[in-house]
Amino acid sequence: MRILVTNDDGYNALGIEALVEAMKGLGELTVVAPETNHSGASNSLTLNRPLSVRQAANGFYFINGTPSDCVHIALTGMLDFRPDLVVSGINNGANLGEDTLYSGTVAAASEGYLFGIPSIAFSLVRKGWEHLDAATHIAREVVQRHLAQPLQGNTLLNVNIPSVPLIDIQGYAVTRLGKRHPSEPVVKSTTPYGEPVYWIGPVGMVSDSAGDTDFGVIEQNKVSITPLRLDLTHFEQLAGVSAWAGPLCESR
Repeated sequence: MRILVTNDDGYNALGIEALVEAMKGLGELTVVAPETNHSGASNSLTLNRPLSVRQAANGFYFINGTPSDCVHIALTGMLDFRPDLVVSGINNGANLGEDTLYSGTVAAASEGYLFGIPSIAFSLVRKGWEHLDAATHIAREVVQRHLAQPLQGNTLLNVNIPSVPLIDIQGYAVTRLGKRHPSEPVVKSTTPYGEPVYWIGPVGMVSDSAGDTDFGVIEQNKVSITPLRLDLTHFEQLAGVSAWAGPLCESR
């Protein structure tokens, strides 16, 4: 078993050190992670400059690019083997609902999934690494269960772990993604030269936290496991679009 470990918080983040600790003994580990924090990078690839790969004293490889860059480079030439599993995290903060579309943690796992490798993203819900030891235990247990009972077909799992002591975690729940209201307005400011600048505003309020959602389950101090897929086709609208997307109009 060969396991590729990555994240979006950077190769020196506490979360990736914890995830490596969680994976010890489960297989041969290789760490390829961003040089710096790339939270919110989503699935972006760096196409306008070359990327460098360096190795830290602890053996971790780090790349001056995005989380997706790290996994992509690892799988397309950097490594001389194909990993059996990609694990990403443990993220410093939740990746729930629409957050998954922006998340670098989920994106890194998604890149493995796109290459047909089972991939799992792990996030600790509250920022600050509180109860990271509990998240380490959960990450190991989830991977052990995956290895014991592999899922059919290509696998992409988004795992969110409550920021509570292990004794207070109320088990696991398989969930769908919840929803948020639109984000709050931007925060306006100016540079020392009087030029306007804008900070992205806070995330919106949760609008769907039903008991079967990732938001709802986290409120119950359960670990949320959401199977994801990346086919964005809106199948329900295919017929409607087909009705007006006929031949080109004669008047051109």
